[in-house]
Amino acid sequence: MSIKIDYELCSGCGTQDEPPCIKYCPGDLIAVDSEKEKPYIRSERDCWDCMVCVKACPFNALETRLPYQLASYKASLKPQVYQGRIVWQLKDARGKEEVFELKTSG
Repeated sequence: MSIKIDYELCSGCGTQDEPPCIKYCPGDLIAVDSEKEKPYIRSERDCWDCMVCVKACPFNALETRLPYQLASYKASLKPQVYQGRIVWQLKDARGKEEVFELKTSG
C-alpha cells in the first residue's frame, strides 16, 4: 500500500513550519516540492502503511491506496479523525463506499 495526495484538497499547510504529514511520518518519506510548495512521497515502496500522515492531515487530502492484491487501483481507505472516534471510509474498485466508525479513548 501507499498513500495518495489529493492536490486539490492539499493546501501545503503554508502557515506551518512543517506540515503534519511530514512532521509525523516515522519513515521520513514525505517532503515538500519547493516549486509547488506541496508535499510529495519520496519513495512509495518504502511506505509501511502506518497511516500516521493520513490521520494527521487537517484537510483530509491524503488517502491510502489498497494493494492490487486486495482491490484495483481505484480502491482507497481514508480515515477521518474526530474527538473520541475515527471514521474509516472505504471505496472499492466499483466506487461503492462503506463507512466504519471506531470509538477511541481520546
